[in-house]
Amino acid sequence: MNPEQFSTAVLEWFDRNGRHDLPWQQGINPYRVWVSEIMLQQTQVSTVLNYFDRFMAALPTVQALAQAPEDEVLHLWTGLGYYTRARNLQKTAKIVVAEYGGQFPHDVEKLVELPGIGLSTAGAIASISMGLRAPILDGNVKRVLARYTAQEGYPGEPKVAKQLWANAELYTPHARVNNYTQAMMDLGATLCTRSKPSCLLCPLEKGCQAHLLGLEIRYPIPKPRKSVPLRHTLMPMLANREGAILLYRRPSSGLWGGLWSLPELDDLSDLEHLAAQHSLEISAPQPMDGLVHTFSHFQLAIEPWLVPVQESAHHVAEADWLWYNLATPPRLGLAAPVKKLLKRAADALNAGELQ
Repeated sequence: MNPEQFSTAVLEWFDRNGRHDLPWQQGINPYRVWVSEIMLQQTQVSTVLNYFDRFMAALPTVQALAQAPEDEVLHLWTGLGYYTRARNLQKTAKIVVAEYGGQFPHDVEKLVELPGIGLSTAGAIASISMGLRAPILDGNVKRVLARYTAQEGYPGEPKVAKQLWANAELYTPHARVNNYTQAMMDLGATLCTRSKPSCLLCPLEKGCQAHLLGLEIRYPIPKPRKSVPLRHTLMPMLANREGAILLYRRPSSGLWGGLWSLPELDDLSDLEHLAAQHSLEISAPQPMDGLVHTFSHFQLAIEPWLVPVQESAHHVAEADWLWYNLATPPRLGLAAPVKKLLKRAADALNAGELQ
């Protein structure tokens, strides 16, 4: 297929079979498209649906996001992972309000200058909400193009990425770019899937080189595998008489930056020192079922302990530490495994398991 035939086939398929009722396709504006694109990075559409609606209900405009407390933004993001995305959202919102009068710049190059907006996300914002001709290359589109051209090499390699971008530019039409952009994402998400692609239903079947070779699953070429290291940490859940758990806010940079988390210890013998820091008297720690949390570059094995504590009369609350009331939890950004552990602690306390 030539580029015009390619885009025509994709658009005709989209008109008949594309997704037209996603929340961010309603009331389209740059803010809604931008938030949805950031949420959808490395996250399934089915997961994002509820998060997007809640986020928009709480922070319906870029001005509302810019003015919101960071804890509220991280709370709304809790469970989506990759929390740098949420912090960059707010950074960008503040820049858009302060430097662009609350209007996103109608220019891909200027969009890319904003925190957390890469070239593909900028292209999606520009094409879907502004009607500008701008190619995109998210994971779904990358897979479609890599298969269609039987692109050799791992897409993360610069020369391979350059070729894929060249093809993305080549096939992007000059008309209906908003629909074409959504169509390409839909094609990758619904037909040209990682495993068991529905080639017989695909509008690009006749020109797809991977399909003609019978090698659809070979493309895109996967990243060379490396062993994922396993790290260990001990997380004590210090529970006071009111059934609240001691949490601390992590530094703004690094792992779980800006989120509230449980203390981390190398060994249970370090518990006395932690308790002394907060003028707490501890009772017998009780082990709880551990869990393993997977990050992009390592796995973290968490060993949780539920620890009854009594506060001293001389206890003074420290900055970046708080007692998290399990019965009426505050709206805070929590790391996903910490949220799970707090739920387990609440269940144990309600069941009277704390001695």
